[in-house]
Amino acid sequence: MATIRQVQVTFDCAQPERLARFWCEVMGYVMQPAPKGFATWDDYRRSLPPEDQDASFACADPSGVGPRLYFQRVPEGKVVKNRVHLCVRAGTGLVGAERLATLEAERDRLVALGAVCERVMVADGKNESCIVMQDIEGNEFCLD
Repeated sequence: MATIRQVQVTFDCAQPERLARFWCEVMGYVMQPAPKGFATWDDYRRSLPPEDQDASFACADPSGVGPRLYFQRVPEGKVVKNRVHLCVRAGTGLVGAERLATLEAERDRLVALGAVCERVMVADGKNESCIVMQDIEGNEFCLD
């Protein structure tokens, strides 16, 4: 039986590069270098037929620890709630008011980038606070 050593998170989307740049800001990721033989991504895109330009984009954790994020253009729009979502760990190790303040500060930063805040879930004695968000194409994610 094979051991899986890496995972990639793939987003179906309308505008791969735009969504990739948003998630780079969220996660502190970087755009991957242009393909071998091309000085820039623009050079690479110009080498493709028009229908394949901006068909996909990827970004990666500069430390090499987190998963690669891959964005692929699809013709259909998002229709229903995601069955899988990312949890952006902005408040790890924090509790109570300190955690909520940290999450709200991150929420405000991401809203300025185009994200939408769906709801703030305040600690209830059983669960700690988290914030449910949507990225710039409506994909749900949490700040926790």
